[in-house]
Amino acid sequence: MCLWYVSPLLLDNPGSNHYCVRAFPEMRLKFLWPGKTRSPEIKGLEDFYAARIRALASLEIVETREARGVDEKHAGKIKDLEARGLEKHLEGVYIICLLDEGKTMTSREFSSFLRDRAGDAGKPLAFVVGGFLGLADRILERADLRLSLSRLTFSHELCRVILLEQVYRALTVIRGQHYAK
Repeated sequence: MCLWYVSPLLLDNPGSNHYCVRAFPEMRLKFLWPGKTRSPEIKGLEDFYAARIRALASLEIVETREARGVDEKHAGKIKDLEARGLEKHLEGVYIICLLDEGKTMTSREFSSFLRDRAGDAGKPLAFVVGGFLGLADRILERADLRLSLSRLTFSHELCRVILLEQVYRALTVIRGQHYAK
């Protein structure tokens, strides 16, 4: 499967409206987060956007071990336990960690970023969403990009849906498809 996008190509006329269609090798996307989504409504939205993404790109969602039974006052231990599960899936991938202090992008900028990454003959993109306490520092240090979805704070489960929706939106932009608003 190839991803297609349409970009203006200046031929012999600088004002030309001719277009060139380019194909990218298959985009491989991986989404990693600790624990299963508990809210059935949010899980339904995750499944909805995952199905739409799968029609456009290779998609894998990995739900790693969640730290359970550890008191929240032991935040470092919780992050460490969750990091161990995430680390098993981070070899040979371009790591994008979600972080509230990360880089912000508009939806258009994000689609350009994904298009450019797809153009690189290379690694799958791994989006890493932390648990309710966030990500361990050692995971953040491995990130190729630290991405913020907003300056607002969202629950970790809601971040999963927002991320999937934005990836789906970006893929439709890359392919030149209409995204219903």
